[in-house]
Amino acid sequence: MKVSLSYFRTLCAFLFGVLLSLGGYAGQRNVILFIGDGMGFEEVKAASFYKSGEEGSLVFEGFPYSAEVTTHAANGGITDSAAASTAMATGVKVDNLIVSVAIPGDGSDLKTALEIAQDNGRSTGLVTTTTMTHATPAAFAAHTWHRWRSADIVDDYVNNVRPNVLFGGGEKGFTIDAILAGGYDLVETRDEMMALDTDAATHVAGHFGVTDMPYELDGLGELPHLSEMVAVALDILDNNPNGFFLMAEGGKIDHAGHINDIERNVLETLEFEKAVQVALDWAANGNDVTIIVTADHETGGLEIVQNNGIGQFPAVTWATTGHTSVNIPLYAWTSEQIIGNMVLDPLIESTIDNTDVFVLLTSSASPGLVATNALSVTVLAGILCMIGIILAWLHCSD
Repeated sequence: MKVSLSYFRTLCAFLFGVLLSLGGYAGQRNVILFIGDGMGFEEVKAASFYKSGEEGSLVFEGFPYSAEVTTHAANGGITDSAAASTAMATGVKVDNLIVSVAIPGDGSDLKTALEIAQDNGRSTGLVTTTTMTHATPAAFAAHTWHRWRSADIVDDYVNNVRPNVLFGGGEKGFTIDAILAGGYDLVETRDEMMALDTDAATHVAGHFGVTDMPYELDGLGELPHLSEMVAVALDILDNNPNGFFLMAEGGKIDHAGHINDIERNVLETLEFEKAVQVALDWAANGNDVTIIVTADHETGGLEIVQNNGIGQFPAVTWATTGHTSVNIPLYAWTSEQIIGNMVLDPLIESTIDNTDVFVLLTSSASPGLVATNALSVTVLAGILCMIGIILAWLHCSD
């Protein structure tokens, strides 16, 4: 009996699907996005000079993938945190002040990477050293036409999107009453956070103070460091066998840039680096994860004039107390042993837009032929070669 060409095409599609399912999970179950608010290339360099006396010493500078990122908003060359974070969270350019709604456009809610992770059965978390309603975390779990509409943001947090972890500064709508009414367990100090039963916790909110958290230089008192918040968040989120999405913001880097304070800027960046190291240490325990480190924009127009060596703050100049339009860095690392990565490989020495970060976040944690192991590559090549030979023979026979 003669077999039709269409039959073999159907068989090809079937075998390809089976191969993908047998080849293992192509992306990563866990994705962590670190955003150093206001952290440009010069901010990274300044912290590295202070730490080691030379460039390139921060842990994320050693990641195998890196890029420059353009940051303009839909309505201007210089972005604010709302538009920049929305671009990363949703892949869509919006006007400044907008939090994950389509403006310009029809004003509808834009689906975020965090919400996509939830749709895929993953746990989610937001961590920041600013107030919890700050535009950067808000863009991942809230939708409103103005970043200062904190009541809208909190309502989305605790009643609609409901991330499993919300750690950051309190008030500005993120009140104790709102947290408890939303059914979250509440912690207010470092000691309370560290005492959590992370194996049992499902929805936890850290209400740390009554505004942005203090600078590292000034001491945090009874409040936790960013690296400690990330560690506890990971202990909670990794209970989910389906994986998780976590966004952690070093928000005070930006604040130090606004006041042109190099000492506070450097120490905030170094604490941010410690938080990234916590994630790498967690991954070293056999956990699969993609870690992306970037910024939302640069703040201050920082330029280093002189490297003064280890433990000494570099001599610098500042161009402004506002944001700038200069490109910012992105670094990426994945724990999966792979032969090529069609999502991450193009990052090497490239320039991308901040909307591309959304692609990295969602592709890295989605099934598909993004990355696969050597055995799968071999099997795939063999099967497709055999199918190609059969199809060619059939075509010639017709």
